[in-house]
This record gives sequence, C-alpha cells and structure tokens, in this order.
Amino acid sequence: MTIVRRTDWGAPATSPASYIGSTHGVKVHYLGTAYTSRPHAQCAAYVRQIRASHLANKKEGYVDVAYNFLVCEHGSVYEGRGVHKRTGANGTAALNLRDYAVCALLGSGGLVKPTDAMLNGIRDAIEELRERGGAGKWVGGHRDGHPTTCPGDALYDWVQRGAPRPTVEEEPEQKPPTSPRPAPPRPVVDLSKLIAAAKSDPPRRGTPVSYYGVKTLESALVAEGLLAREVADGHFGTATVRAYAAWQRRAGFKGSDADGIPGAESLRKLATKRGFTVTA
Repeated sequence: MTIVRRTDWGAPATSPASYIGSTHGVKVHYLGTAYTSRPHAQCAAYVRQIRASHLANKKEGYVDVAYNFLVCEHGSVYEGRGVHKRTGANGTAALNLRDYAVCALLGSGGLVKPTDAMLNGIRDAIEELRERGGAGKWVGGHRDGHPTTCPGDALYDWVQRGAPRPTVEEEPEQKPPTSPRPAPPRPVVDLSKLIAAAKSDPPRRGTPVSYYGVKTLESALVAEGLLAREVADGHFGTATVRAYAAWQRRAGFKGSDADGIPGAESLRKLATKRGFTVTA
C-alpha cells in the first residue's frame, strides 16, 4: 500500500474536519468532469488543485478537500481528510455521517476506465478506513442513495461486483488468436438462506447484510425494472419483498404464492433469465 500523507502532497498535517468514530461503510466517487491521464509526477499537484477548488467553493462551505482519500491511476493513495474525519462528499449531512468517501482520479471524459493499479489503490484506501477508521463492510457508489451519475458506469460496475482486487492471469507464450475466453462463473444463490433473509431482514432496518446472495437477487430485480437501484443494498427489506412479489406475479403466481418470499420455481425462473444458479 502506497499512502501519500497530507504533508507529502502539500496539505496541512491534520484536517480540520469534524471527528467521526465509525461509519456504515465507504462510498466510491469519481471527479465528474473530464480528466486527462498524466505522468505520476503530476498527480500530487492535481490533488492540491482539487483541495484548492473545494476550499474556494463558498456555496458548499468545505473546510478541506471533501474526500477521505483520493487514488490516482498509478495506484497511489493520497490522504485527504483521512480516518476518523467526517467527509463532505456524499451529498447530504446524513450521508456524510453514514459513510466515508474515496475519490478515484477518473473523469466523465478522457480517462474514464479505472486501471488495475487504481482499483488496487481504492481497495487499499477502503481497507485503511476499515482497519484504522472504523468503517463497516459496506461498499457503494456515490449514486447509492443520492441522485448522481457518480462514480461513472465503469467504476460503479466494479463496486457492484464487491470491489474485488484485480487478478493477474498468466498468459501462455503463444495464445491462439481464436482461443475463446472462459465464461465467468455464475453467481450461486441458496434458496433456504434467501427465505431466512426475507423473513428476518425487514424488521431489522439498517442492520448488516445477513446473506450475500440477497445482492444477486436484488441485481436481477433491478434488471427486471422491479426494484430501484438505490435500495438494492443486500438487505432483504420491505422494498425487496415487494419487488419479489411483483416478480412472482409476473411469472404467473397468485395469492400466497406471490407473497414476496422466494419459492423454488419462481426463483429458478428468475435465475434462468438473469444468469445465476439456485441451490437448496
């Protein structure tokens, strides 16, 4: 992990932002404006430029650069407000208290696709916030819970996949030009665990995710246009129950067979259509 501390990129040693003990998780951001790829030697100057523009923004009233960390295309992690400091980037006071913010030096034009080094750097920043800042396990995008396109489709797709570290695959010395790439493994969802989540999650709003497979189900319901993306958070709450009930009705089920609790036949129909596997 390469963390460039505040004093090393030209900021005061400590951010004046208010203290925060812990957060629900971490939100990933991008710049939202065009950004041009540049040599690594110029990245620190760009971070200083971002901080200066934030301090000059009288409408927002920033006391420092808005993000807790910033990550360049070369994988270096620049300490912004740092750990245990309330972010100013998530859109509202409540959202700023809920999650930390990590910004990729990635644009809406120019450099729009994150490099593997950048993705590794974002993971480094997330783990630093968890280990030293009390961040929870949840990772999302700025657009989760706030009406924005941030952090861009390419980076948000990675966030939705769980923000995994890029893996380096060894290529054969001479790869046949027509050799097809293997298909990615299909997600696997356990029906019994989904049912348990559907019955226990709704009354416990705001609690940690009880079963990771709920996120796979919610992604399928979002793709069907039955669930809003901002509430697809891995928690099988009342919105997910209603969305699944709508899917059951769409699949031809009625009455108690369309109560929002997953059943084997309706779930397998959704799995076949949306590319995941169901186990009992």
